[in-house]
Amino acid sequence: MLDELTRRAANLAVSGRAILGITGCPGGGKSTLAERLVARLDPEERWAVRVPMDGFHLANAALDRLGRRQRKGAIDTFDAFGYLALLGRIRTELDNPVYAPAFERVLEQPIGASVAIDPDVRLVVTEGNYLLSATLPWPRIRELMAEVWYVELDNTVRRNRLVARHAAFGKSEAEARRWVVEVDEPNARQIASTRHLADLLVDIAELEDDER
Repeated sequence: MLDELTRRAANLAVSGRAILGITGCPGGGKSTLAERLVARLDPEERWAVRVPMDGFHLANAALDRLGRRQRKGAIDTFDAFGYLALLGRIRTELDNPVYAPAFERVLEQPIGASVAIDPDVRLVVTEGNYLLSATLPWPRIRELMAEVWYVELDNTVRRNRLVARHAAFGKSEAEARRWVVEVDEPNARQIASTRHLADLLVDIAELEDDER
């Protein structure tokens, strides 16, 4: 399965630099697919690179100021226009490096200028929750992408993985379960409503089985 996905991704960049979007619900496997694609396409990341949308999380200080800290991960807790501007630069600035932020889960904060998109990069794989949203500016973001793939996973498995992730990064199990129910799942329902707009559906469990 990964071989087929890799070929499809590589074909997007045959005629020049392209951006592939990967979306899906929280805990659904977006980062897993993006990381495996880039590793298979180009182990040294000379022409393919991963740029996570999570780098555009608003910093905790900004979320506190806006009163959104307890909703972190919702669509209005990201710098969507900043993400749009970066993707525009990635598409058009081909003669100099473009630097993108990443997200540090230990700190729960974005870290600027963490990812370099060098001039020889032909494929940028970017994953994020809201790539197919109809809320502005997301349709403009979608226009910059050659394709958007939707990653799906059994909801029970996905929620259990989310709880484990939150617990691994500092929340108690009770806090992790509350966060999944009250924050992650409302976001997941919003994201799942855009599934039909994707160019391709990817079952991450099938991919994981093939890789074992």
